[in-house]
Amino acid sequence: MNTQHIETLIIGAGQAGLSTGYHLHRLGRPFLIVDGNDRIGDNWRQQYDSLRLYTPAKYSSLPGLDFPATDRWSYPSKNDVAEYLEGYAMHWNLPVRMSTRVDQVERRSDGGYIAAVGGDRIVCDNVVVATGTFGRTPQVPDFANQLDRDIRQLHSSRYRRPGQLLPGPVLVVGASHSGTDIAYELALTHPTTLCGRDCGQIPLRWESRGIRFVFPLLLNFVWKRVLTRRTPMGRKEMRKVRAHGGPMLRVKRADLARRGVQRVTSRVSGVVDGKPALDDGTVLDVRNIVWCTGFKQVFDWLQVPVFGGDGWPKEYRGVVAEAPGLFFCGLSFQYAYTSMLIPGAGRDAQYIARKIAAGTTDRDAVPQAV
Repeated sequence: MNTQHIETLIIGAGQAGLSTGYHLHRLGRPFLIVDGNDRIGDNWRQQYDSLRLYTPAKYSSLPGLDFPATDRWSYPSKNDVAEYLEGYAMHWNLPVRMSTRVDQVERRSDGGYIAAVGGDRIVCDNVVVATGTFGRTPQVPDFANQLDRDIRQLHSSRYRRPGQLLPGPVLVVGASHSGTDIAYELALTHPTTLCGRDCGQIPLRWESRGIRFVFPLLLNFVWKRVLTRRTPMGRKEMRKVRAHGGPMLRVKRADLARRGVQRVTSRVSGVVDGKPALDDGTVLDVRNIVWCTGFKQVFDWLQVPVFGGDGWPKEYRGVVAEAPGLFFCGLSFQYAYTSMLIPGAGRDAQYIARKIAAGTTDRDAVPQAV
């Protein structure tokens, strides 16, 4: 067994982990970023083919490096984002170790943490968990395994394109922005029903010229300063977004209607004769189901008791008061609505990096016993 010591271990090489590394680098603090994927950006490459950012390239940069785009008001594809993240790590020469999955993190009795990585150990003073906004474990109802085996089921994390599905009707479960995007796409090739509560919609057209005037106000004022954990409005929105996802963005109700998507707001509540049943008693005869039901936070590998009953860590702005040296970055509403967006990663990461630097500086100033 090999043992390595590093001041700060960052788990996850997405936009949150890389931004944290950038700020620690600027503060002169040593760190290591690890990620279980083969390449930086793979979490984006594995999304559905038609996915594009909801923020224009002009506002999709991480700190210190502009997003490359000829048209600054274009919306980058998933592969554009993946290449940008990979290039970002290379540009700043960030220490990233890929194909490295953390099996367990424990707190040391004398302070700090031990991370088990295969047969090796990484001993660190600080851990930053940057493993995803909503988690990486697909959330699918337990009764899904009772559905007829002839129904093809995919979670949104495994959906790539309409060709994966069988001919015939499709039920898309979950009407946040990913569910509406996928239902809108599938309606071109399959009779499509979109099921789930209405999460609301932002009435602006994402491709309109008017968005160029309104988007900066949304991003820099409403999403960054109004909808925060400091305001009653922000805390209400946080509970809604964490439980049900964000509002419709690019695809609107009218778009779904024009493309013939059948929209129902009842929940899928069970199975009748192998078919999905709604809580209003309707039984749907479909060949395919795409579960756009989000993800859940699963931190069973993090052996530190800092989680609430909802599975979310008990933190504020990513700082865990009950476990000094443990931080989270990239969570939904870590501080504001922008925490879910690429342009919000830098602010959250900077806050955490400064906390780490202040704490390590304080420890460095304490005379060491000899």
